[in-house]
Amino acid sequence: MKRNQVISAIIAVVFIILPLVVTSDYYRHLAILALMWVVIGGSWNLLAGYTGQISFGHAIFFGTGAYTAGILADKLGTSAWLGMALGGFTAVLAGLVIGFICFRLRGPYFALATIAAGEICRLIAVNWESLTNGMVGVLLIQTFRSKLPYYYVALALAAASLLVFNLVMKSKWGFYFVSIREDQDAAESLGINAALYKNLSLAISAFFTGTAGAFYMNYMAFIDPEVVFSLPYISIMAILVAIIGGVATIWGPAVGALIMVGIQETFRSAIFGLAPKWVSQSHALVFGLMVIFVILYLANGVVGDWPKIKRLVVRSR
Repeated sequence: MKRNQVISAIIAVVFIILPLVVTSDYYRHLAILALMWVVIGGSWNLLAGYTGQISFGHAIFFGTGAYTAGILADKLGTSAWLGMALGGFTAVLAGLVIGFICFRLRGPYFALATIAAGEICRLIAVNWESLTNGMVGVLLIQTFRSKLPYYYVALALAAASLLVFNLVMKSKWGFYFVSIREDQDAAESLGINAALYKNLSLAISAFFTGTAGAFYMNYMAFIDPEVVFSLPYISIMAILVAIIGGVATIWGPAVGALIMVGIQETFRSAIFGLAPKWVSQSHALVFGLMVIFVILYLANGVVGDWPKIKRLVVRSR
């Protein structure tokens, strides 16, 4: 076996046995959230990191998937898990609409268009009360009392997303994605249908983000528009996960998810109750400082600049 395959197998075994060793529901909850962000961050990374389409609208797909599961259970009385199976596909449909409109633009104009689209989706969810219950939100009863089943569902989803992203980037599609990122006009001059492959990248990204949103509905058992269509807590968080972990790397979003969830929870709990309460409200400032630090000193993220980090550690000894 190749070295990378051995490392991947060891990581898989560690995560499989982790909840059996760590029995605290609190730490299991953090692990579940981290695994969910592995999926969302990796999805954003596929579209932005590899295809070069910087999106601030991934909350659209997350919210669409979450509401698919919630509405099916709340209005039709079906299992919310059926909604999880369908959430990714409804997010793809939303992605195709967004792509048809927004891919007419490039660069910062595309990014601004995704912000506007996300806000439109949030307002629709707020005002279409007969379907979404508006600001009241959707409340369900959790299927499982234990967090263990949710952990393994999140782990399977994270593993599937990493596998698919890796396979896609090793395929012909992956080369087309990167060529569009580097120079769309040059790619089109070589016969690559940029519109088609940008939409394919968006569809894959939307599918996994929507599935993560549907999982969130099942796990948290409550959603409202301000949570699942949130620009700062979903779209921006997805960007931070990828940037800090390493944009255009397969494992970067996974590392970034662990770092971001850990830091977020540390500050949310006011550093485990040892710091003043105002510290719990300063996590956004810390995230901003982290991004500045990464851009200045680790432009490729933790994974991308891992050799540099190792050299610094060796020199400090």
